[in-house]
Amino acid sequence: MEEPPAFESQPFSRPLSIRFDEALVLAASLHRAQVRKASGVPYVSHLLSVASLVLEEGGSEDMAIAALLHDAAEDQGGEATLAGIAAAFGEPVARWVRQASDAFVLPKPEWEERKRHHLAEIPMADREAQLIMLADKVHNARSILADHARVGGEVWGRFSVPRERTVWYYETLLDVFERGLSPVLYDTLRDCVRRMKELD
Repeated sequence: MEEPPAFESQPFSRPLSIRFDEALVLAASLHRAQVRKASGVPYVSHLLSVASLVLEEGGSEDMAIAALLHDAAEDQGGEATLAGIAAAFGEPVARWVRQASDAFVLPKPEWEERKRHHLAEIPMADREAQLIMLADKVHNARSILADHARVGGEVWGRFSVPRERTVWYYETLLDVFERGLSPVLYDTLRDCVRRMKELD
């Protein structure tokens, strides 16, 4: 029997509280100087998109907060930032941020080692963190396709590995995530991977 979806199919239907406002301000301040790879788009656009996808899939306010902050510890301060997130927003939010991060150490491990470790960790993460990660991968994949439409094959040069490894990573994610987690997001990722494989 197919496993039922982990989250309600209806969007979050209660007003967001001031906690969400505070998380948004924190995310914006932590990532203010950060931009998306080579595109120059402010990084906060990615964080807002991931939070939006999580809310649209029925995620809670805590999940939306974790979505806003999912890269905060990894990119902006490691364990100290994570401790601040726990103090401000609670241990569950901090745990999901940790689970969504693929490295806290600097310099980061090599891409292949980091991604293989992350792929192995995803199935063991909380379902809430898995949905946040799936939303993250969907937005990243959409961004690759959009950037390819703008600049063509040079988009692959923005990554630290060849095009084939980037495509491999996204294709492998389809084997790691369960479709029942969010059929909408899973099918979107699958379509993005299909389109990526057709690009030059």
